[in-house]
Amino acid sequence: MPSTPTFQVRLTGDLLNSQGEPALAGLGIDRLANIPNVEHEFLLDQAPAADNSEQRSQYELAIEPWHIDGVNALVVVRPWVKESTFAEGAAELVGIARAGIGYDKLDLEACTHSDVVVYNVPDTLVHSTACSAFTFMIALSMRLTEQERLARSGRWDQQSQVVGNELTGKTLGIVGLGHTARELCRLAAPFNMRIIAFSPHADPQQAEQLSVELVKKLETVFRDGDFVSLHNRLLEHNHGMVTADHFALMKTSAYFINVARGELIDQAALTEALAERRIAGAGLDVFATEPLPVDDPLVSLENVILTPHWLPSTREACRNTMGAVIAGIYRLASGQVPDNVLNRAVLERAGFREKLSRWQ
Repeated sequence: MPSTPTFQVRLTGDLLNSQGEPALAGLGIDRLANIPNVEHEFLLDQAPAADNSEQRSQYELAIEPWHIDGVNALVVVRPWVKESTFAEGAAELVGIARAGIGYDKLDLEACTHSDVVVYNVPDTLVHSTACSAFTFMIALSMRLTEQERLARSGRWDQQSQVVGNELTGKTLGIVGLGHTARELCRLAAPFNMRIIAFSPHADPQQAEQLSVELVKKLETVFRDGDFVSLHNRLLEHNHGMVTADHFALMKTSAYFINVARGELIDQAALTEALAERRIAGAGLDVFATEPLPVDDPLVSLENVILTPHWLPSTREACRNTMGAVIAGIYRLASGQVPDNVLNRAVLERAGFREKLSRWQ
């Protein structure tokens, strides 16, 4: 009998450190070695530079045609997958795994046209992302960073000038009532907050079960919320959906939280509202430009908490994400369709079905 061909997997180099080794211990990438006839390697040309001089390029990397040459599956973290990725064809490439939730950097139409199935892992970061938003809420309301500065500077005489607030009785305004937002609602439930949400496609029954009041206008969330938290996906039509006008509606005592995508908002308008104290503060894990430049005006503001698009990436979440990615690789290497397919039209294409059949 002929031997089973080897299923070749490549992983983007942003999973590595500057020594060319997996950056996060215990991620579980080694589990790929347990799948029969599967071999894996990293795109070493994408590994970060030892002197950090190419830090920004990690967020601008693209998958080039030679990266997919002879590859059957590709695991992508940050790099872009564009139409140009397939300039020389994708004869062997069966699938692309997005190791995370968002897929705004993947050209799904180009992947479909090239008979490549794309899947993501939407559930493994749900809890940690909701926890990140809730962490911002508590830290901001208790004025944690200001309290810490008093202790570190020895200014205990200023205690009465830094007094926080409790969450109980406040209004949480949510934009996008998807998985992470619903988890945030569950986390907030013991605090007896009023929760309102703008989410045109939300299930009213789900909202009712979570004691969430659905509102018809985005402006209502910004006007009424003591906390406004973004949880919607970045799509072509909603770039910059949150404008200066929305920030102008917020209470001077209100806080803005973004753990979704930086491109959803007018960041300059937010910065101005924070600098002028027209809103109380913000917690941001995502930015319009990433990494956030060290000379960005946001960095100098004391009423904003900044984290590097990494707060939800707990060890548990990262390991679960890689486990879900590997489960999809196992299915592809067995001639099966992975879960959570993003471009379902590809499943009906003869070219994709022929590719997949080679591994059945």
